[in-house]
Amino acid sequence: MTERAEPGRTRRRGAALEDAILDAAARELVESGFAGMTMDKVAARAGTNKNALYRRWPHRLALGAAAYKRLATTAPVPDTGTLRGDVLELLRRANRHWSSPLGAVLRELLAAAGGAAEFLASLQEQSGDAAAPWLTVLGRAVARGEATPEALHPRVATVAVVLLRDEFVVRGVPSAPDDVLVEIVDEVYLPLVRGRGAARPSGG
Repeated sequence: MTERAEPGRTRRRGAALEDAILDAAARELVESGFAGMTMDKVAARAGTNKNALYRRWPHRLALGAAAYKRLATTAPVPDTGTLRGDVLELLRRANRHWSSPLGAVLRELLAAAGGAAEFLASLQEQSGDAAAPWLTVLGRAVARGEATPEALHPRVATVAVVLLRDEFVVRGVPSAPDDVLVEIVDEVYLPLVRGRGAARPSGG
């Protein structure tokens, strides 16, 4: 798939053109947020036309999510030696990210996605809030005997960050106080994890 070259402009195609578009979209997100990122602005900045964008991303939200992925970074999974310490550190990192300018872009994208479940999942993967680091710390806890293997479920592993996300997306807080993070860990996460695999009464 090629781009029609304009006078004085190098023709690009394939990965080179896609890379230029994503770079342009990422810069627009940083400078203007998702609300200010338009397909026209991205096309102009990338030195191409809107058709080149729409051939790759069906709408502005899809392009915004792809550009956000380019901006997001992944930090090493914490290893404090305890499940509580690991989960609290992951939450604190997530809180710092969501409170940052880049986090504001993520909140815009999530709000624009509305109730589109598949798209929300995609955004979570691109934000670094996927299940992998949470399953890693939970797996370590199982190996240490802090949790049972039944606790190793993606929904269980990520419940803490989902509750934190709701603080931002649903309640609209600019940043969650540390005591809220501690409460999520001590009052919800750890009791849930420790309760997985516990003996249940037989019968109906």
